[in-house]
Amino acid sequence: MANKTYRLEVVTPERLVLSDDVEFTSAPGAEGSIGILADHAPLLTALQIGVLEYTKDGQNQKLTVTGGFLEVGDGKVTVLSNASERPVEIDISRAEAARRRAEARIEEAKRGTEDADLARAEFALKRALLRIDVSKFD
Repeated sequence: MANKTYRLEVVTPERLVLSDDVEFTSAPGAEGSIGILADHAPLLTALQIGVLEYTKDGQNQKLTVTGGFLEVGDGKVTVLSNASERPVEIDISRAEAARRRAEARIEEAKRGTEDADLARAEFALKRALLRIDVSKFD
């Protein structure tokens, strides 16, 4: 018996990151992780920054997503994300540099010595750590 599939599309303002038939998707929903199989009920939800995982031909794959929305309907899952990357697209040295900069900005904001925006610095740190984690998957 063949696995049931559906179309998964991941789109950012700059590009179409993924358009493929998959068996399963797990996404970082606003209220926690969301798992989607074929014939899932219609759904629209916000996404948090995190790892979007999907299964194609029995193989698990990962992408980064930095927020956005996920919609399920008509045999298709559409992810509209602010940014998304495949593991092979991540420059690990750039991600490590971004992590160090974000950690420094967080320390400056906590000490009150800099006009650093703590929320932006924390988001930058989350994104850098996410990119580092997903880059190891490839």
